[in-house]
Amino acid sequence: MPVAKDNRFRVLIAERNPLVIAALGDMLSRDSRFELAESVPTGKAFIEAASAVDPQFDIAVLGWRLSDMDSGEVLAEMQRRGLHARVVIFSNDHDISILKQCVRLGVQGFCYQFDDPAILFDTLVAVGHGRICIPYMDVSKINDTPLSRLTARERELLSVLADGWTNLQIAARTGISENTVKYHLKNLYDKLDVRNRAMAVALYASEKNRGPSLNWQ
Repeated sequence: MPVAKDNRFRVLIAERNPLVIAALGDMLSRDSRFELAESVPTGKAFIEAASAVDPQFDIAVLGWRLSDMDSGEVLAEMQRRGLHARVVIFSNDHDISILKQCVRLGVQGFCYQFDDPAILFDTLVAVGHGRICIPYMDVSKINDTPLSRLTARERELLSVLADGWTNLQIAARTGISENTVKYHLKNLYDKLDVRNRAMAVALYASEKNRGPSLNWQ
């Protein structure tokens, strides 16, 4: 994405809290490096903005919890659609698993809402210039995720989910009831700390690791 003609980075804010939007917008307006392009409350609206032939922003600031989804789901949907945007997650949750998930899903920048605003602005500039800027973490443990602790059967279930199998197809091809499939899926989502199959498949796809064919007894 090109930088705006006046050399200011055009920033889109995706955030459900109007107070956060107002505060960020005010701070951006006082900094000559930035221009507020737009603010949206939902992941759907952000994805639509990122899908435009000529996106009207250079960098996006995404709150972790949006009105309709969280930013993990947004990043997963962007991967699915092959969309490319410079994104900085602005999280109010200090859970390290959120940071790890965002890194695995390809985010370029990550800040906490309780950090000094200068940290966010420095991160925006770095990401705007094509660099990655995230808080320190032990990168050797970036793949130390719930996926690494799944059983072989659970990995097989993820594999067929990634292949697009429905609950009914899984039940028919494995000889178990659809209710049993739903039970296994609920346990799987709980173990992965995700809410739905799209997020589970996104995490699985990020490892690019297909398990063996399904063969339940």
